Amino acid sequence: MNKVIILGTGPAGLTAAIYLARANMKPLVVEGPEPGGQLTTTTDVENFPGFPDGILGPELMNHMRKQAERFGAEFKRGWVTDVDLSNRPFRIQVDSLGELQAESLVISTGASAKLLGIPGEKENMGQGVSTCATCDGFFYRGKKIIVVGGGDSAMEEANFLTKFASEVTVVHRRDELRASKIMQDRARENEKIKWALNRVPVEVITKEDGGVKGLKVQNKETGDEELLETDGVFVAIGHNPNTSFLKGQVKTDELGYIVVEPGTTKTNVEGVFACGDVQDHIYRQAITAAGTGCMAAMDCEKFLEGAATVDWSQSLS
Repeated sequence: MNKVIILGTGPAGLTAAIYLARANMKPLVVEGPEPGGQLTTTTDVENFPGFPDGILGPELMNHMRKQAERFGAEFKRGWVTDVDLSNRPFRIQVDSLGELQAESLVISTGASAKLLGIPGEKENMGQGVSTCATCDGFFYRGKKIIVVGGGDSAMEEANFLTKFASEVTVVHRRDELRASKIMQDRARENEKIKWALNRVPVEVITKEDGGVKGLKVQNKETGDEELLETDGVFVAIGHNPNTSFLKGQVKTDELGYIVVEPGTTKTNVEGVFACGDVQDHIYRQAITAAGTGCMAAMDCEKFLEGAATVDWSQSLS
């Protein structure tokens, strides 16, 4: 029997593990096949407080993990295949571990960026291909950038990237955008944004000495392939929250993100808490994820102690 099980080892899950371990809750952290979450695919992280010279994404995650282990958090590798949240203790089925039981559960399984699935995409992630303009836009100051997508998020990222890039080209497979009219108008009024509509991405082309050279696309009108030269490709076709394993046992919104009680990390199931990108489709930043991880630990400890008030300064500070 575990007091608390944490699912996921991104900034949210690891922060929750640090706080709960320091509170002597002995959390068991189940990490999936990609420990560390999306930050492990990021090279330089320059916007996480405390690192004035920046830090590599995998290195930051490794520091967080070691900090949690120092205070007694236990880590086990496995893939959650099923959960039963109908009664406590909760039952969690993990492919490599069998059935685990817990009095409380912290879900921090994140959200996975949708990818194009073309050659050169995954291989160059963090090396010229990105899924986060806020994270990586700064590195493309004065350069040419391509944004792939036609929805609101693509228009938002394209506009944001014009703060840094000399030129931003929006590539979309249709001749009409899916974005709302106000977002389309804002993008079309931006002189730095160019358009390559009716183009289907085929392959990310790299330079001989490394780095992205361009995006090969197919013109749907002519059937011909073209090479759009660029220094970076930002894929903005949405995210999938990693909640399918819950099978409807926790309330989610229409996109699949877990719904939490405002101002808390409490879900509709007593004793189950959610933090990080699995419940946040707006900010999606390491620092905001870590903040909700702290909140989840506090909410979880309060639940486990069964007290109306807890002296956080003594237990978690």
